[in-house]
Amino acid sequence: MESYKKITSATYPDVVLRVIPGHFVTANSHINYYIDMSLMKARQSEANAIAKALADRYRSSTIIDTIVCMDGCEVIGAYLANYLTEAGIVSMNAHKTIYITSPEFAMNGQLLFRENMQPMIRDKHVLVLMASASTGKTVSSAIDVIHYYGGRVAGVSAIFSAASKVYDFPINALFTTADIPDYHTYSPSSCNLCNEGKPVDAIVNGYGYSRV
Repeated sequence: MESYKKITSATYPDVVLRVIPGHFVTANSHINYYIDMSLMKARQSEANAIAKALADRYRSSTIIDTIVCMDGCEVIGAYLANYLTEAGIVSMNAHKTIYITSPEFAMNGQLLFRENMQPMIRDKHVLVLMASASTGKTVSSAIDVIHYYGGRVAGVSAIFSAASKVYDFPINALFTTADIPDYHTYSPSSCNLCNEGKPVDAIVNGYGYSRV
């Protein structure tokens, strides 16, 4: 794999995206850039900067009771809850605070919330927080499981998204394909990189990558 390239947000100079060009395989697609968000999710200063930037996307009239964190975004989610509270975001929870939680992956890949976690979703206004969304399938799965357990989706936020919306929900992303103009995602059965004979560099997901 090639070395990192850094892309700085034009609006938020403290938010920097690290990308590596190559040939990568996700659960749903093949992509030509791996977007490494490990430091964004684990380093306090970066997680805080991202949360502040994401919070700017929501008005004080939005109701958010719960943040469902995907891809290991719980640290960002905690900072985001704090900024939303400071901004005057209304919570309908009895304790007037925002829950931060994540779904569990069943053996078949299905998302679920155990009975002790379901009260954080049922009848709640839920914000979905993603690290990245290349095809939107993970976002749609998150929306589906929230609806299944009786929650209401208040919005979808992501650090990077190649999709502009899922179902009728716009994805509020800090970075899009406009920031990586040559970013491409392919279905496994019609991957241009495979057709060109380019070997796969790594298998990737929201938690990192494994070289092959």
